[in-house]
Amino acid sequence: MYWIIFALGAALAWGLYGPALHNGQVLLGNPMRALLCVGVAYFLIGVLVPVAWLSSQGQLSGFTMKGSVAATLGGALGAIGAVCIIFAFRSGGLPTYVMPLVFAGAPVVNVLVSMWLHPPKVAPNPLVYVGFLLAALGAGMALYFKPQS
Repeated sequence: MYWIIFALGAALAWGLYGPALHNGQVLLGNPMRALLCVGVAYFLIGVLVPVAWLSSQGQLSGFTMKGSVAATLGGALGAIGAVCIIFAFRSGGLPTYVMPLVFAGAPVVNVLVSMWLHPPKVAPNPLVYVGFLLAALGAGMALYFKPQS
């Protein structure tokens, strides 16, 4: 059950992502400077760490084309998400508005795409659609009742 610790770590990191990125963008005075810093961080953590880890275990080879393309597409989608968040901030959005929309919408998209890619063997429980509605309602409530800055 160690996976729960890592899932909570991702939730913590991504929960802090929007406010930190917005603050950096404001302090740097240009959203592209902030994106460049995101890219540097992705390189340092997303390239150097796995290269060191795989090298230490002698597993730096064995990449397949299909796996590499799929994983690179996933990384590109993450980077595109970062660009979209940066431009949402640049267009006047604040983390208290942007991030609830992102974090309520992403699980809904994830479930729908996952169901399309891996069709369920039985019809989904109708409560999944209630969950979609509650995600939208929760984001709306977070936006409507957010503390005033």
